[in-house]
Amino acid sequence: MTVARGSISWILTTFILSCFFLILSASITANISSAFLFISFLLILLTGFFILFFRDPERKIGKGIVAAADGKIREISIIKDNEIGECTKISTFMNVYNVHVNRMPLDGTIKKIVHLSGAHLPAFKKESEGNERVIITINTEIGLVKIIQIAGTLARRIVPYVKKEDKLKKGEKIGIIRLGSRVDIYIPSNRIKTIHVKMGDIIKAGVNTIAEIND
Repeated sequence: MTVARGSISWILTTFILSCFFLILSASITANISSAFLFISFLLILLTGFFILFFRDPERKIGKGIVAAADGKIREISIIKDNEIGECTKISTFMNVYNVHVNRMPLDGTIKKIVHLSGAHLPAFKKESEGNERVIITINTEIGLVKIIQIAGTLARRIVPYVKKEDKLKKGEKIGIIRLGSRVDIYIPSNRIKTIHVKMGDIIKAGVNTIAEIND
């Protein structure tokens, strides 16, 4: 199993600290030694959690427009976007046990990447619209598509893997959000033939088809 880009520093930090406290526990008096040994054990557990959290499994890419994120569908709605116009918004909430690497929903060229600072409210709340976010605008065969990566309560860093003018295939990795978060995708409504997901569905990035394109 591989781990995601942008996560090695987290894993190494907790592992090195656990080794440091383990060495300390073996070199000082018994009373303090047991405390340091316990701290080392907790850090080893945290290292294991980070390895699991930052896993980056291989995926068999699905048909049509595929999910950009792992997680649960929390919203499907029709909205007006300044650049896209009328579009279908599909929102996916990612828990800490989901894979947090996000992927391209279809082939396209990165037109723009905008990072906006903001709060870190729970990503499933309406108020999270003002959270820290990265907006990725993509030129595709069906027009402009937007992916919005939104930080949650625990998430403090959104790490894009892409830059402006990158040409990417469907299912390629576009970035990671560290710890619980949300991903919204905006698709031109007039180019959607069928929506393949509903509220509460559990999906995987790159694997599950969320919509079918008009011919």
